[in-house]
Amino acid sequence: MTPITEVEGRRLPLSNLDKVLYPATGTTKGEVLHYYATTAGSLLAHLYGRPVSFLRYPDGPGGQRFFTKNPPPGTPAWVRTAEVPRSAHAVARQVLVQDLASLMWAANLVVEFHTPQWQADEPARADRLVLDLDPGAPATVVECCAVALWLRDRLAADGLHAYAKTSGSKGLHLLVPLRPTPSEDVSAYAKGLAVEAEAALPGLVVHKMARALRPGKVFVDHGQNAAAKTTAAPYTLRARAEPTVSTPVTWAEVEECGSPARLVFRLGDIAARLARYGDLMGPLINLNRAGRLPRA
Repeated sequence: MTPITEVEGRRLPLSNLDKVLYPATGTTKGEVLHYYATTAGSLLAHLYGRPVSFLRYPDGPGGQRFFTKNPPPGTPAWVRTAEVPRSAHAVARQVLVQDLASLMWAANLVVEFHTPQWQADEPARADRLVLDLDPGAPATVVECCAVALWLRDRLAADGLHAYAKTSGSKGLHLLVPLRPTPSEDVSAYAKGLAVEAEAALPGLVVHKMARALRPGKVFVDHGQNAAAKTTAAPYTLRARAEPTVSTPVTWAEVEECGSPARLVFRLGDIAARLARYGDLMGPLINLNRAGRLPRA
């Protein structure tokens, strides 16, 4: 029998709580739901107002994985959705995770949370820029940190403030709060940064996706600024072998990273980090440091 839990007045069936989702650590679905419940204050702030896409992995990271932007079958009527453009001539609806009940409903489906760089009420007008630093073996997150520091200083020269988080996989994400700006302009600026980074650090950076170019280097992926693209949200769990989390980090941690293990955080690490640092991505929400792109 599926237990029913009441969350903020909503009755939720939470299923298979003893099911092991991460065999490498023995982490159960119940522990995953507990993580999301206790991290909700920070995670919800980054999901609020943004159409959410889900990478679902109901049988754990070793099972079937599928990406969906449409509301899943059986989505409760009380879960908010928004109409968003899918192309020049088509619109569709996507879920908005606005509250704890919606978050726990989604977490029960076993998902990664992904969002675009814009909010539902202003489609394709980005309020942040993202650069995904993806290392090609044998490069690791250590090399990503070196690239991140260069990019931080280059962005600062344009009056922009960058914040870093682990991807929860192999690399780093840099996010920059912006005053709402057309996504196509942000994409063009981000590509220019990636090209500059490759010119400044030719032995370390590539700006093109081609696999043949990437061994031992860091791909500065600027493409996630396109209006149709999404990025893993801060504090989302990832469908990796272990329950790693896309975790905001301090610039001191980036500067001092001499080993990949230094920037691996699992669901059990996050509560203590939030207690120590608060939400290091907070400036992306209150936009008190939102910048303007320089004129072309």
